[in-house]
Amino acid sequence: MAERPPGTAPPDDVEPASAPQDHPTSQHTPWRSFPVLAVSALLLAILVKSFLIQAFYIPSQSMEPTLLPGDRILVCRICLHLQDVHRGDVLVFSDPNPSPGSGRGVIGGALHWLEEGIGVAQPSDPDFVKRVGALPGETWEIRRGDLFVDGVLIDRPYLDPGRDTRSFGPRTVPDGMLLMLGDNPLESGDSRLSPAEGGLGYVAIDDLIGKAFVVLWPPSRAGRIR
Repeated sequence: MAERPPGTAPPDDVEPASAPQDHPTSQHTPWRSFPVLAVSALLLAILVKSFLIQAFYIPSQSMEPTLLPGDRILVCRICLHLQDVHRGDVLVFSDPNPSPGSGRGVIGGALHWLEEGIGVAQPSDPDFVKRVGALPGETWEIRRGDLFVDGVLIDRPYLDPGRDTRSFGPRTVPDGMLLMLGDNPLESGDSRLSPAEGGLGYVAIDDLIGKAFVVLWPPSRAGRIR
């Protein structure tokens, strides 16, 4: 490259690095990007809710004392794809006995999914939160409130001392299903009873939404779910 002799002015087609550049439309660029940013943020929020983490509200006493009415919890959706389900896990799942006629078709379902993602629609059927009591193929029995799985007594320190003392079973969990139990048996309609008996019946693994891992609200109860 040829060097410019000392003291000579730079060519007309080269501007000094410190010289301001004139772009008349640059002041409008941020405004034009707002719709793109808003749509991107919306899509990101929907993707996080659908595939990663979702918040849930606890409306009932069925999981006391672990979860109380009014608690807000976070549920890890992707965890179900990264690790196996274990006895004792607190899981959120969709209604195993959905109301008749809740189907919307492909387009209607996609629109409702989008509306739920942005918070303007509620699920047509309720979601539930319970604790895994027994896994597929295991035989369970409740003897005066104590849970036995394949003949082994399961320690459940999270139960209230004044728990239900009724007996159920023995029964075997079908393949692809889970025995889901509330931590407050006296107030929980769960897998101990069939839908015809006022319970939920077994819960299909395919109906699982995610693993509850932390109480987010209220601050006085914030912490890991065990």
